[in-house]
Amino acid sequence: MGNKDYFLTWSSQRGGTTVSTVGGQGVHLKMSDGSSWLDLGSLSYQGNLGFGHPDVVSAIQKQAGEMCLTMPNASFPVKDELARRLLELAPEGFTKVFFTLGGSEANENAMKIARLATGRHKFLARYRSYHGASLGALGLTGDFRRPPLEPGIGNVVHILGQDAAHLEEVMELEGRGSIAAVFMEPIPGANGVLLPSPDYWPRMRAACDDHGTLLVADEVLTGFGRTGRCFGFEHEGVVPDMITVAKGLTAGYAPLGAVLVHERVASYFDDAVLYAGLTNYAHPLCCAAALASLKVYEAEDLYTRAATLEPGLLAELEAIARAQPDHASSPRGRGLLAALDIKGDPAFWERLGQAVAKRRLLLHLSERRGTAIFAPPLIIDKVVLEEGLRAFADALAEAGSR
Repeated sequence: MGNKDYFLTWSSQRGGTTVSTVGGQGVHLKMSDGSSWLDLGSLSYQGNLGFGHPDVVSAIQKQAGEMCLTMPNASFPVKDELARRLLELAPEGFTKVFFTLGGSEANENAMKIARLATGRHKFLARYRSYHGASLGALGLTGDFRRPPLEPGIGNVVHILGQDAAHLEEVMELEGRGSIAAVFMEPIPGANGVLLPSPDYWPRMRAACDDHGTLLVADEVLTGFGRTGRCFGFEHEGVVPDMITVAKGLTAGYAPLGAVLVHERVASYFDDAVLYAGLTNYAHPLCCAAALASLKVYEAEDLYTRAATLEPGLLAELEAIARAQPDHASSPRGRGLLAALDIKGDPAFWERLGQAVAKRRLLLHLSERRGTAIFAPPLIIDKVVLEEGLRAFADALAEAGSR
């Protein structure tokens, strides 16, 4: 129902709807009417461990009983251990972590760090990207959510597609010594699961080195196993200068993000002031949730599971595309992040939404982008995943039969 006492996100308030939930277990979300829905989208891509994972819940409870809050620059065991663990997961040479409240703030603070460390004012990002909803991160964003809020921070240059030659040319035309950092998602997820060409990241890294520009990998959506490895850029054979993370960092159990910073950038602040801070910087409860989540990923070998389930996920999507060529095409993905292009008129999309809801499936359907995106929790098993995808296939067939 609409007309709540609180604002609904990304929606007009009169036409917006809410979903009444009471909990969940594993990969199923329980609604107030008693129904159970299969989550094939990890909520907003953050629910890597599904609902009610006992290790994460227990860690939060334990931390609440020991120390529930403290000052931003306090040192305490779970914060220290989390920072060490994040740096162990990053490539060699990463030496500092800046904690944030989520993905938008991670990219905001990476922008600050880049400006301060380079003394430059411009950023480069791509169209069909999403880097966050706060004004600075939204300035990096290259989709329809940015223009309604412009003018933003300015000094952001957007490029088209994944043509490395185009990126190199734009960097040259913008002027050497002007671009502080390039922000790129290893795989733009919410904008369509756009897989990079094999040469794109290596050439981007080389261009940044040539221009003295920092390369920031936005791993907010792809980080912590979504692509079958800890970080999406690991598939590309490239080491960035900064890594921004959130979502899967706590598997959604608490609001936390971070910027992982390479020594070549971090060392600048040994003597220079880092003009950045947050009241709830490294909140103890959030750190506890993150550290527990990282331990679960490792103990349950979930990065490997995502990689192992990839062929089956893609095979099911390919079967859907073959069976419904008028409405589905271009199956693609990596790990447990995949998409289909979906085509149909507004009436078809309405029928599809209804058919998906009838089967109690949660995934990312976007008429505006023309996509169906699948990003199930990493804990999902092969049988349940296949059942969910076949239920979606039935929904698509039903919507296209009229």
